[in-house]
Amino acid sequence: MAMATLKDVYRDQLQDLWSANTQSLEIVNELGRAASDKALSEALIDGSNGISDGIEKIAELCNAHDIDPNGEHCKGMEGLVKEARARVLDQDFADDNARDAMIITQYQRMVHYALAGYGCLVAFANRLEQDGDGAVLQICLDNTYDGDRRMTDIATGHVNSAAA
Repeated sequence: MAMATLKDVYRDQLQDLWSANTQSLEIVNELGRAASDKALSEALIDGSNGISDGIEKIAELCNAHDIDPNGEHCKGMEGLVKEARARVLDQDFADDNARDAMIITQYQRMVHYALAGYGCLVAFANRLEQDGDGAVLQICLDNTYDGDRRMTDIATGHVNSAAA
């Protein structure tokens, strides 16, 4: 289908972000199990819960717009997930702190992709006067920012110095 309007772009990007979140969920759980730092592991569990909530919210919005959330496959997140797997789970680390620093790096790359997606969707929803959608997506965006800040605090608070 050719995209002719912002509504078409909005619908496409809802599906894309649903796919991105769905793909990232499993790897975030795996990263949480691989983390040695307790605060990091807990933050990843909370991140996983946030991703699950985002998947649910986006699916509800898709249903409200009569679109199948499975309609797109996000190649961007597919690449980020492969990268996280290669850089963390398939990599040998001599130091747990170095692994934890890499976990944060890979997680934040995936989170930043989600931040861009949510940010665009909020702007689209608001422009399309889908205020209910915009409010739901803004909550998801704010929660994602909170998770990103938490990871930065963990990294700069103690993981990076321990890995150095």
